[in-house]
Amino acid sequence: MINYEELSKEVSYALRHAPWEYELEMDEEGWVSVEQLVDALNKDMKWIGTSEDDLLVMIDKSEKKRHEISGGKIRAFYGHSIPMHIKKEKMIPPDILYHGTARRFLSSIKINGLLPQGRQYVHLSQDISTAQSVGLRRDNKPCVLQIDAKRAWEDGILFYFGNEKVWLADVIPSKYITEI
Repeated sequence: MINYEELSKEVSYALRHAPWEYELEMDEEGWVSVEQLVDALNKDMKWIGTSEDDLLVMIDKSEKKRHEISGGKIRAFYGHSIPMHIKKEKMIPPDILYHGTARRFLSSIKINGLLPQGRQYVHLSQDISTAQSVGLRRDNKPCVLQIDAKRAWEDGILFYFGNEKVWLADVIPSKYITEI
């Protein structure tokens, strides 16, 4: 049985404060794909089986009306601690970026590099602790990968600024990736 108050707190945290921890792609108005949020929630044992219908019930039961769903997207109304203007503009990345991942994906990453895997972009972190947090969503002992973003950029790999903690890329070939 879903505790809708706890679900509301989880969704609020994801949408207001740490979309990068859930690998969510937020537009300039704070909207996120409901499908993407449900997918992210279902990666946590506590929220396996959560559906769009559960989000609708959560919103309906909430006295504070913190969220809204429209056109297949969801957003928080207020309380954001992140910049709301998340634009996918090409930008020179920091020299080094990081990516947290489950150990079971390492062999594929070594062969194929980092791929969006059903998302629009590969999500990268500016710091190791954020990458670890992301990796912990899929593995209790995640691997953190170091990305030579400066060399990748110089070789023509495009990067996009997400927000103060997340960078996006179309793909990251394995030659730019080192396991920490």
